Amino acid sequence: SSSSGGEALRDRRARILSRGLPKQKPIEGVKQVVVVASGKGGVGKSTTAVNIALALAANDSTKEVGLLDADIYGPSIPKMMNLKGNPELTPKNLMRPLKNYGIACMSMGFLIEETAPVVWRGLMVMSAVEKLLRQVDWGQLDYLVIDMPPGTGDVQLSVSQNIPISGAVIVSTPQDVALLDARKGAEMFRKVHVPVLGLVQNMSVFQCPKCKHETHIFGAGGVRDLAKTLGLDILGDVPLHVNIRETCDSGQPVVISQPQSDAAKAYLRIAMEILRRLPVPPA
Repeated sequence: SSSSGGEALRDRRARILSRGLPKQKPIEGVKQVVVVASGKGGVGKSTTAVNIALALAANDSTKEVGLLDADIYGPSIPKMMNLKGNPELTPKNLMRPLKNYGIACMSMGFLIEETAPVVWRGLMVMSAVEKLLRQVDWGQLDYLVIDMPPGTGDVQLSVSQNIPISGAVIVSTPQDVALLDARKGAEMFRKVHVPVLGLVQNMSVFQCPKCKHETHIFGAGGVRDLAKTLGLDILGDVPLHVNIRETCDSGQPVVISQPQSDAAKAYLRIAMEILRRLPVPPA
């Protein structure tokens, strides 16, 4: 009868729900995971992730830092970190990260041709994310920075539900369209119980290299207003500067190549703010 069929369906639903979310399992050898995310593409999230990873290492040379590029469709870490080639395999069949500037890096970009598009459906993407999380020999890391793809989709949910994350950093420009999506990003992490450490206001101001006049190309203070609305902190402001773009394009990020520049100092301050907000890891 239809009533017994309805009961069976309800029972099945209850069983599925009782299983709950996948059990979070730490990445072997990794003490703390920090994800760098944005609701929207084109706001400088990968550039920020790369420079934050380098700044975390620069702030304390005793700490080991890794960088995982979880952007399956548009991996940019290989270019920004000046790395090429396929990872070697350990005797246990785990991939060894490629290393530059003291940072261990893993990216889909090491596993496919540089110009090859990744034309995959959701399940294949999830399988690739799982491999990048679980089949890499990170050694011993104090911090693993994960560069998330833009948006609030499968990859973000999968990463958040599979591994314990110490905190998320949301990157946005001050413009209204970017702020709408940044808010969604912050709310998503709260929903899956990932602490949001704060917001980074990127491309906050442009200073003319000739006359030093400052222009707020994307508007002024929008990220500050959003931070107030969400009850979050601003971790720092990064200016819109040609050096930041040029150094990342050439594979020599500004924190490494121009450590005395205002841009590098901005990233170093952001890294310090992140460290202040991270929980104390177990000994």
